Amino acid sequence: SSEPLPRASQTTGMRPLTEEETRLVFEKLQKYLGHNMTQLIDRQDHTHVFRLHKDRVYYMSEHLLKKAECVARKNLICCGTQFGKFTHTKKFRLTITCLDYLARLARYKVWVKSNGEQSFLYGNHIVKAHLRRMTEDTPQNAGVVIFSEGDVPLGFGAAARTTDGCRTAGTEQIVVYHQADIGEYLREEADLV
Repeated sequence: SSEPLPRASQTTGMRPLTEEETRLVFEKLQKYLGHNMTQLIDRQDHTHVFRLHKDRVYYMSEHLLKKAECVARKNLICCGTQFGKFTHTKKFRLTITCLDYLARLARYKVWVKSNGEQSFLYGNHIVKAHLRRMTEDTPQNAGVVIFSEGDVPLGFGAAARTTDGCRTAGTEQIVVYHQADIGEYLREEADLV
């Protein structure tokens, strides 16, 4: 029984994304970040990579990845920042845990009034009455990051209307479709990891 033991990196189960998985992840990020997406990949400080572990996509530095390779697969819960997960139908969904990166690099932003924050944090769409302001020239269905009046990132969604369309919309018409918010840290605590 002189078989060599498997290396730790073979037992972690964390692997690079396939071409198709990379395409799906980048298409989703492109919707929110636009050209700013290159700042995730071409970083000046350290090389960062995306890795898949248990259908979840993590973003981390290569330095952290090397340390994670020392942990056995069954013991590794997560490593880096979870950007999203693949559903059973192999569609990619961003999760709220990537909000810090989205907020910093977002192409289109929406600010809500203080009376609309709680409604959004309970998982509701944003209506015109709760809209404070919106990035100029936001197209319909574009990925937007939602901020409070004090510039605190609250979540992200999809623009239901263009910037001009929001100006003419009625007060109770939806202007942003909810996709994720920081209230999920409490509501869906068990599913985040």
